[in-house]
Amino acid sequence: MREFERRRIEGGGLPMHGLIASYVRMTDRISDYVGYLAASLIFVMGGALIFDAITRNLIKMPVHWAVELTQFILAAYYFMGGPITIKNNAHVRMDLWYSTLSTRTKARIDLATIGCMLFYLVVLLIGSISSLIYAIETNEKRFSIWNPSVIPIKSLLVVCLILMLMQSVAEVFKHIETLREKELA
Repeated sequence: MREFERRRIEGGGLPMHGLIASYVRMTDRISDYVGYLAASLIFVMGGALIFDAITRNLIKMPVHWAVELTQFILAAYYFMGGPITIKNNAHVRMDLWYSTLSTRTKARIDLATIGCMLFYLVVLLIGSISSLIYAIETNEKRFSIWNPSVIPIKSLLVVCLILMLMQSVAEVFKHIETLREKELA
């Protein structure tokens, strides 16, 4: 998070109105928590792959679920990393020209792109809810030796898309406050 946003949200500078500031702080904390939890999944994936390598090569008794479990964990890692990526402004952008813009112009551009992202996330959420309902109704499973249910990973996708939407709305509030701060200064 940029320093001027951090000061404003934490009470320095021009504070956001109470309810909005509370929403932004709460959403930022949730995004941080989920992001740090996602980062720890790397170790779980590594452990599962090492376990698979040991059982497959040393014991000569392969476990067929380890690689597939790693695929599920990797999907969870991507889903859970979305909110903190939005919060930390760590997504892909053309910084070659963006970095030369004024803070106010950056806020305007970010508001426009967040609008596009919100539309995309809403469409993605509608589709993922539909997919989750289908998975629950049919008790959908992967077609493999392990045959796991896909309901947990589809549920996690829905939850993470909601968190990404919440974080995107928080970013809208931050950018609006940036524009207001510039006008008042």
